[in-house]
Amino acid sequence: MSRNAKYFSRNIVSHKPYLPGIQPADEEEVIKLNTNENPYPPSPHVKDAVLAELESLRLYPNPPSGQLRKALSDLHGLNQDQVIIGNGSDDILNLCTRCFADASLSVGMLEPSYSLYEVIASLQGAALHRIPFADDSFSIDPQAVIDSGANLFFITSPHAPSGREYDQNCLRRVVESFDGIVVIDEAYADFATQNAIGLLDEFHNLIITRTLSKSYSLAGMRVGYGLGSPELVSVLDEAREVYNVDRLAQAGAWAALTDRAYFKSTCAKITEEREKMRSLLREWSWKTCPSGANFLFTLPVDSHGRTGQEVAVNLYEYLASRKILTRHFPRHELTSSYLRISIGNSRDMDILIERLIEWKTPEQP
Repeated sequence: MSRNAKYFSRNIVSHKPYLPGIQPADEEEVIKLNTNENPYPPSPHVKDAVLAELESLRLYPNPPSGQLRKALSDLHGLNQDQVIIGNGSDDILNLCTRCFADASLSVGMLEPSYSLYEVIASLQGAALHRIPFADDSFSIDPQAVIDSGANLFFITSPHAPSGREYDQNCLRRVVESFDGIVVIDEAYADFATQNAIGLLDEFHNLIITRTLSKSYSLAGMRVGYGLGSPELVSVLDEAREVYNVDRLAQAGAWAALTDRAYFKSTCAKITEEREKMRSLLREWSWKTCPSGANFLFTLPVDSHGRTGQEVAVNLYEYLASRKILTRHFPRHELTSSYLRISIGNSRDMDILIERLIEWKTPEQP
């Protein structure tokens, strides 16, 4: 059938898809610092768990991912009916719009932040309220969120793409006065010094989403989860695809979650490399946001002391030409002069630093 718009839903006709960071071909050798993947392999227990599950692939997976719900409820001190498992945290975010947004129930987001929120609101046919940040400190104005008029509001904490952390008092001010559902997207919280888990005891209009892609090294396995009141989780469960997480993913995720020593070790290595890199950028007088994530958001300064979008693009392309991938966000004035750099292992970061020094060193006559 030819692509005739008369057969398509109104929402899909106006829809603009999410654009992920560049994913090079498997055989291409690059230092990949553009999509915030973990530079370390998953726990060795994951391989054993996945291999042990292969003989059972003729059987459907456990529909609610019960073993994972139990592990996560124990980890966070919650009841199992407060946990829902998804095919990545994006699955949970999508469920939130499916359940709490439509043509008459709008969605809100801070701008700039994770662009998927715009995508899933569009698919649901929901109006989108964008609350702009005042400047590149990315501070939240709680009253602006409260007054947005949205039924469902997404807040990324730590913020993406800056890495800015938000404390519980700031988030509490939003949730306690917001007339709707607040989703706090904590994809990077395992690298931060604070999180919003403690607010779940106080508020029934709060959902927290997390992923095992970053801190557990399972980006290729697609497992995430949501936390909330039993009432909200039950609604999400009703809209969930029945077998949304496959047997291999459930087994591998459980193995990763239960190997706490390995998890703590890799997170510590990443945060150590992050702070070393941030210290160096500060020495160079590159404005860099304090980060609670596994990346840094920095304002490059060239050999002539210049900053700006042209400088950021020049560095982005320079690094790419030397097989180092970073991320540039040209669509917004608060991000267009910055680069976001995922934290790699020590070897990756040493090579990155060498290339940055080459780029910023004035050419000799």
